Amino acid sequence: MPTNNQNPVSVEGADLGRHLFYDPILSRDSTISCASCHKQEFAFSDGGNQFSLGVNGKKTPRNTPGLFNLAWNEKLFYDGRASSIEDQVFFPVRDHSEMDLDWETASTRISNSSFYREKFLNVFTTTSIDSVLISMAIGQFERTLISSNSKIDRVVLGIDKLTAEEIRGHEIMNDQTLGNCLHCHTTDANLMGTTFQFSNNGLDSAKFIEDFKDPGLGQITGKNEDFGKFKIPSIRNIALTAPYMHDGRFETLTEVIDFYSEGMNNCVNVDSRMKGINEGGVHLSDQDKIALLAFLNCFTDSTFITNEEFSNPFKE
Repeated sequence: MPTNNQNPVSVEGADLGRHLFYDPILSRDSTISCASCHKQEFAFSDGGNQFSLGVNGKKTPRNTPGLFNLAWNEKLFYDGRASSIEDQVFFPVRDHSEMDLDWETASTRISNSSFYREKFLNVFTTTSIDSVLISMAIGQFERTLISSNSKIDRVVLGIDKLTAEEIRGHEIMNDQTLGNCLHCHTTDANLMGTTFQFSNNGLDSAKFIEDFKDPGLGQITGKNEDFGKFKIPSIRNIALTAPYMHDGRFETLTEVIDFYSEGMNNCVNVDSRMKGINEGGVHLSDQDKIALLAFLNCFTDSTFITNEEFSNPFKE
C-alpha cells in the first residue's frame, strides 16, 4: 500500500483519527462530524442522499463519495483539488456548506480537551495541537479504511466462484464491443474498480466549455480541455453508494446502466474512449443489463461496512 513517510500509520494514531472522524467538535455548532456525511453502512458515502447537508442547512454542491482504499488515490474530490488524504481533510472543515469552522477555533477546541491532549501527546509527543496534526490524525484513520473482501476478491483468491450470470457480466464489462467499461473501471487483479483518472463520460450535452453547469477538473486546472471532467469513481461497493455521478442524478445502478446503454451525450471534451457516443450509448440488451448488474454487485464488501475498527468509538 502507498504510504506517507511524513505520517506513518500507527494503531494509536488511527484510533485518534477515528475519534476525530466521529466527533462533531470540528463543526461550527458541534452538530455534525465527518461521519455525518460518510456513513460506514454505506461504504462511508451519505446513504442515498443526492447532496449532504452542512451546519447551515446548505446542501453540498456535489454528491458525497464513499471512502475506502484512499491510499491509492493521487488526487481526491471529484475535481482533484486535494493531492493527499491529509490535504483533503482541510476542505470540509472550513467549507461554509459543510462544517463551517475555522481551523484556529478547531485547534483551540481540541487543545482544551484533556481527552484529546492525552491522545495527541501519545501519538505525536506534543500537546501543541494545530490543524496539521489534526489532519494527520484523521489521515491515519482514513488510510486504514481498506476494502478487500468482496465476492470478487474471494474469486481472485480462489475461494469463491462467479455464477454464469456474473461471468457474463464480467465479459460485458471488459468487452470493447459490449459494455466497454474497462477503460475507466478496471476489474483486473488490483480490483480497484477505477483508473483514478478524470474523464467526461457524456453526462451533459454541452457544446462549449461555458455550458457546463459544473466545470469539474477545469475549475482547478483552468485548462479548457479539463472542463466537464470528473474523477472516475470506483465500482467497489457500488451497490452501497447510491446515488451516482458527481451530482447524484441517478438513484439506482439500473439508471446508470441505462445511461451508458442509451443516454450518453456527445459533448465538448467527451472522452474519446466512450464507444457508441454518436449513437447515444452501447445499446445493451435487457438480459445483458441484468448480467452486468449482477457482476457489479460482486464488488460489495459486507465485512468492510461492519468492521468494528471503523465504527463510531463513542458508542462502544
